[in-house]
Amino acid sequence: MKIGITAATGQLGKLVVESLKQKVASENIVVLVRTPEKASDLGVEAKAFDYSNKATQVEALKGIDTLLLISGSEVGQREVQHANVIASAKGAGVKKIVYTSLLHADTSTLSLAVEHVATEKNLKESGLTYTILRNGWYTENYTGSIGGALAGGAFIGSAGDGKISSAARIDFAEAAATVLATEGHDGKVYELAGDTAYTLTDLAAEISAQTGKAILYANLPEAEYAKILTSFGLPEFFAQAIASWDVSASQGDLFDDSKTLSALIGRPTTSLAETVKETLASLS
Repeated sequence: MKIGITAATGQLGKLVVESLKQKVASENIVVLVRTPEKASDLGVEAKAFDYSNKATQVEALKGIDTLLLISGSEVGQREVQHANVIASAKGAGVKKIVYTSLLHADTSTLSLAVEHVATEKNLKESGLTYTILRNGWYTENYTGSIGGALAGGAFIGSAGDGKISSAARIDFAEAAATVLATEGHDGKVYELAGDTAYTLTDLAAEISAQTGKAILYANLPEAEYAKILTSFGLPEFFAQAIASWDVSASQGDLFDDSKTLSALIGRPTTSLAETVKETLASLS
């Protein structure tokens, strides 16, 4: 059985490939990437593939039985891009698609949810066998700001006391690899999140505990947080999106206590403390 993986040179995709290589033979894995040369270090077959180039997708997907469709990075373009990939997969004879969606996509207030809901609907109506992985937040989405927090003495955001059930990318990657390599997942929609929820106040406290520096969490109004992010050099639309996602987090949209993720990967999800430790090590 040939397994195809889109966006395989991305942060999640690379981890999926490495995890999957521990479960199936490398010759049964095909990575679908814009620039195959950049995938040479993955040690598997690589084919040129572009979410936006429908004309070349069918040929690239021929011979693949199961496709992991990692959601594209171009927010605002993804509904069309994903629809094209689903149609091309069907035309190429792909039997099953595993799709990386968003935690509680059908009820989430996150702006990201709209395109995921549309893709889920398209996939369910395609006639293909499917599994939907509704991934929660990556802990790295927050720990990536630790350097700035250490420099400024505060971790800033607009998430209030919202509980965040994030997990490390590797956890979500292992879940995807498990679903790709094992049976019993057809037609399933998995809500995937970390075992232990935390607030951004908890995150600031963890940074303080590990560094010995007093780091506080400063909760800001959405507009003020977006303005600060813009001053850091982020495009205005992206800064506004990040701030709005924090507001959604304050409303509970990043919380889940099902422990479905740890059940899939057969171990506890990576703790906040572990990811903070890894991030601090990378900064030293």
